[in-house]
Amino acid sequence: MTCVRPVPADAADLALPVRWRRPFSRAAREGGRREAARGGAPWSGGFTLLELLVVLSIIALATAGVGFALRDSGDTQLQREGERLAALLEGARAQSRASGAPVRWRAERGSFRFDGLPGPAGAPRTWLDAGTGVQGGAGALWLGPEPLIGAQQVVLVNQAHPGRAVAVATDGLRPFAVQTLQ
Repeated sequence: MTCVRPVPADAADLALPVRWRRPFSRAAREGGRREAARGGAPWSGGFTLLELLVVLSIIALATAGVGFALRDSGDTQLQREGERLAALLEGARAQSRASGAPVRWRAERGSFRFDGLPGPAGAPRTWLDAGTGVQGGAGALWLGPEPLIGAQQVVLVNQAHPGRAVAVATDGLRPFAVQTLQ
């Protein structure tokens, strides 16, 4: 008759590879340490709560960054048109003062023009976006040769975004500035 000695459960677990052991047994905990000391990888049961929180916070920051980076294209387009027009008007105003000739800016259907500019007419004549125009049809601004001109304003709108408008205005002393209208 053979005598079979009972083997404790932890000792039986030590005979198994680390990844097959029961996760909460003493042998799994100690065996993992032993294998790590021998150069093997210790048993890993998954991600810790701290690791998951770090990953979630990185995802949240990336999502917020993308959300802030995306602007409404209608506002951006009108703002860009207004800034461009303000720069063109200031350039024409400076040329008018330098040459002594009165300059008039006129809005036409789908474009605009400068009347009275000396030299070649190389100034831009079209909007960046085909849907951009002046509110109320034709508008005219006098950029005369005097250093002080009257208060003037032109309102730009876009057909694709009818509820939005941008005003390019001056009080006659300051340069033309862009103001967003609601």
